[in-house]
Amino acid sequence: MKRIIIFTLGLAVFISCGSPKPPINTFNPGQEWNDDNNVHINAHGGGILSFNKKYYWYGEHKVAGKIGNTAQVGVHVYSSDDLYNWKDEGIALSVDSADSGSDIAKGCILERPKVSYNEKTKKFVMWFHLELKGQSYDAARSGVAVADSPTGPFTFIESMRPNKQAWPINVADYHKLPVSDTIKSKYCGGKGCLPAHVDSVNILGRDYQNGQMARDMNLFVDDNGKAYHLYSSEENSTLHIAELTDDYLSHSGTYARFFSNRYMEAPTILKTSAGKYYFIASDCTGWAPNAARSASADHIFGPWTELGNPCVGQDSALTFYSQSTYILPVQGKKDAFIFMGDRWTPENPIDGKYIWLPIHFVENRMELKWMDEWDLSVFDQ
Repeated sequence: MKRIIIFTLGLAVFISCGSPKPPINTFNPGQEWNDDNNVHINAHGGGILSFNKKYYWYGEHKVAGKIGNTAQVGVHVYSSDDLYNWKDEGIALSVDSADSGSDIAKGCILERPKVSYNEKTKKFVMWFHLELKGQSYDAARSGVAVADSPTGPFTFIESMRPNKQAWPINVADYHKLPVSDTIKSKYCGGKGCLPAHVDSVNILGRDYQNGQMARDMNLFVDDNGKAYHLYSSEENSTLHIAELTDDYLSHSGTYARFFSNRYMEAPTILKTSAGKYYFIASDCTGWAPNAARSASADHIFGPWTELGNPCVGQDSALTFYSQSTYILPVQGKKDAFIFMGDRWTPENPIDGKYIWLPIHFVENRMELKWMDEWDLSVFDQ
């Protein structure tokens, strides 16, 4: 209980100022999840950084009403020692409300922030999907920011279209041919926006000069310290996996494209102790939930083999009414991973809830089962 001490007539008088939030020791997917101030955690589309035996959860700070689907505040950050109980650490990255022409002006679309720590530079690096203010989803850019502390403040550096004037390592000859004039100039959302298979109209070639489109994204740091940027590209039809430079602040120019014409978004990734990579993403159905997709590979640059929907049981065809945002490795436990998903509420985005579920490996596949309540002991079984 928080107290204020008032000294009067030589006596110390203690006045109570509300009760602290009682600690919890279980996960309750889909339920309201409150921070240390007893306020619902506001970190949507988020990701988690493990640093110095502490976890940091970064996510989109939402506000009430449809305007909350745009960035009115910035990126929120919380810290935890146990993954159950989270302390509000404030706003890690603020949008620019000074009307200065910044790419991250208040009212832009800033989604899926992810943070990695760079051992070489001792900097915390944040990447996010960025749509410029007033341009809906036409910009399809990536933003990067940097900080000296995991809680920030992060300083915005720049935004860009990735891999400008660089071909992927698995480029085909037809990508270098003249671009079809039948491609629609503006994105119309979801499937059905292209007149034919994405390779036949060569969006990769269309965007070669100015950089590739990048929307839903994630970061992954491999065992050797190499960092990778995963993002939905080519009008959301194809996934790109791109290596970052050693400082994690830009792209190295080495990247590859996967799942062409499969329309996957919300990419997430993990690597097991055996060196196997696994991937979970969603279909493109806007805010509406759909059946998750999964895949595996022996190398980050593939080949990737699709494994189908990892969810089983009731509501598995809707990923339990959620969409993937991150796969969290649990520190101190071998091959223990948590699927993190969002239950979007676009009419009032601040009400969005979180779906955290343990990932199980069954015959070289991932499996997600619904659990009303669970704790980390499931990984000890």
